[in-house]
This record gives sequence, C-alpha cells and structure tokens, in this order.
Amino acid sequence: MAARLNIAIVGGGIGGLFAANALLARGLRVTVYEQAAAIGEVGAGVYVTPNAVRHLEGVGLGGAVERWGARVGPESAYFRHDGTPVAPVQVTDAAGWNACFGMHRADYVGFLAAHLPAGIIRTGRHAVGFGQTSETARVTFADGSVAKADVVVGADGIHSELRPHVFPPGFPPAAPVFHGTISYRGLVPRERLPDWPIDRWQMWAGPKKHFLVFPVRRGEMVNYVGFVPADEEMKESWSAPGDPEVLRREFHGWDPRIGQVLEQVDKTFRWALYDREPLQTWTKGRLTLLGDAAHPMLPHLGQGANQAIEDGMALATLLEHADAASAPACLLAYERLRRKRVAEVQLGARKHGLRVDSMVDDLKKRDADLIAHAEFRRQLYSYDVVPYANEAARACLKR
Repeated sequence: MAARLNIAIVGGGIGGLFAANALLARGLRVTVYEQAAAIGEVGAGVYVTPNAVRHLEGVGLGGAVERWGARVGPESAYFRHDGTPVAPVQVTDAAGWNACFGMHRADYVGFLAAHLPAGIIRTGRHAVGFGQTSETARVTFADGSVAKADVVVGADGIHSELRPHVFPPGFPPAAPVFHGTISYRGLVPRERLPDWPIDRWQMWAGPKKHFLVFPVRRGEMVNYVGFVPADEEMKESWSAPGDPEVLRREFHGWDPRIGQVLEQVDKTFRWALYDREPLQTWTKGRLTLLGDAAHPMLPHLGQGANQAIEDGMALATLLEHADAASAPACLLAYERLRRKRVAEVQLGARKHGLRVDSMVDDLKKRDADLIAHAEFRRQLYSYDVVPYANEAARACLKR
C-alpha cells in the first residue's frame, strides 16, 4: 500500500484547522503552520449553519458545537428599521433539521485546535515563499525554516501569501473589491441585557444600513453587527477601532431594541467589507487554496466560515485514497467541485447585502424578496459535499 499523503496547511484559522481535522480523520498526515505566536483568534460572532454542522459532526465535533454554540430557533426574524416584522429567518435545512448556531470565533478556533493531536500545529511560521517539483512541494517561512509535503493547502485568508503562486507569472489575481460598507462588530455580556432573547437571530433592514444581533457562547454573550456606508477614511483601511458614539448615531431613531443593545456598547471595532471576484483557478500542481484564500465573500449570508468547512471536507474526501502521484489530479478535481458552488454563494452574498440594505424603492417588494429568500437558504443549508466529492474521487482515481 502506498504511503499516505503528507499535507502542509498554511493558516490556522477556522478553515485550516477544520481541514486538518478532516484529513486526520481519514488517516492522512497533516501539519498546520500558523504565523501567529499562538493559536487563538480574537473577534466576535460567527454564524454556523447546517451545511457546516453536518461535517463538524462527521469528524466528531458535534458535541463541541452544542457545548460552545448558542442555537437559534424559529423566532428568528427580519424587521424593518422601525421594528415592523417582515419575515421569518430560515434556520433549518430541507429536512427540517435546525442546526444554526451563534459561535464566538475564539471558541470555534479553540475547539478545532484542541481536537488535534499535540505537535500538529506549528506557530510563529509566516509563509514567505513556495516552490514545487513534479514530486514534492515546499513552503519557506520567514524564520528560515522549510516545510516539505506532497500537498500544500493555502488557508491563509484574503491576504494569502500563497494565492499568487497558483497564477502564471505576470498574471496576479485581481485586487480585492471594496463594497462601500463597513461593519461595526462587538459583544455585550448577557448580564447587561438580561431580558434579551437568546434563542433567535434578528436583523433590522433600513435605508442603506442594517443591524444584526444573535447570541454566542451558550447565550452568555450577545453579538451585534451594524452595517453602514463607509466614510472616506475606511476606504483605505481594512480594520480600525470604532467609536461607540458614532455607531449609536448611525442607528438613532431605529427600533428601540437596537438602542437597548447599543447603550451597553463600551468599545467596538469596524471592518471595511471586501471580497474578490470569483477566481478562475485555485490550484497549481501540488498547491491549492481553501476558504478566504480562495473565495473571500461578504458576510451577508453568514457563509464565509461555513464554505471553508465544506472546502475542508471536500478536500479530505478527495485525498483519502490518493497518493503522491495522483494528488495533483485530485486537487484539480477539488477545485472543479468547489469553484461553482462558492462562486454562487459569493455572488449571492453581494445580492443579499443590497437587499437587506433596502437598495430598492419599493419596500413591499423588498419584504417579499426577504420572504422568498428562505428557499435559497433552505437549499444552501441542505447541501452535503461528501457524495459529490466521493463521485469526483472515483473519477479522479478511476476506482
């Protein structure tokens, strides 16, 4: 029997860590290289949906999702900016399975890392170079160390150091696209909002803005996100500390429930919203991309991390029976399988962002679109990448 593949994952965020779990579950050899000095990610909330939860369960992490997440249920809803109810929010897949959770990003990264054996994660490794031959690939790090592997997975985010290496020399990928919006994000301890419902996801959609709230960390914290048009300063900045008073002014006069949350905000952070046009290629030889390195997307469908989970499961399924010789063909099969799916989600996130920001003259039509949007989410949440990846693997490996 041929030796199992040796895989190097560059990037220790949600996508890279889940991919490591999925690959190890299939008996492959994996090392994760993370540029930070320690695994651990600051930040606020992440929305975890059934299309990802089924794969987290598949690698033995279903219990961790239940333990660290806050399930949101059928009371989830869209509102107009004044609090008028508009539509329920879809929280189940087509089979009626409710597996939507609010998760603190640090908790998510924490349990993904904790599930890996000791020694798998190497911190303080900032990738600065890549090279390959017909037989092996190698990543060079800023500290002078080198990692050799049969396959290298670039899971190093929207600013990926490895992304340029999948494109021909002189033809870099297009620059990130700025969408004229920033998001203010933060967390409020539940004890400061004792009457706030922690069993639902709620969004208020108003003229050129929207405001989102959902629970995280077993309901111990309330995550908020306020989306507003960008000022000139933020056009040149990916992220910066925000001013709570400015945030409160942005949503002054909206539903009093929003004011109730914002009264408790002591500090906030703001992000400029960027994505990329769908890439034409993710793979070159023994190198492929995953998650935001391949398909950064706007947050308006809550799918960035969930699509990275799908990527990781697809990759693990395709590589399970590969060897060093067949690995490049399997990576191309992985790209073909995933590229159309994530492009649809990327573009769908753009479209939904315009919808919830009320960039239409007829709010009745907008409200009807939000009601109809439930079917899109139902199908999105029902997708299971494994059968498709198994089919692609059979074709790739002719078995």
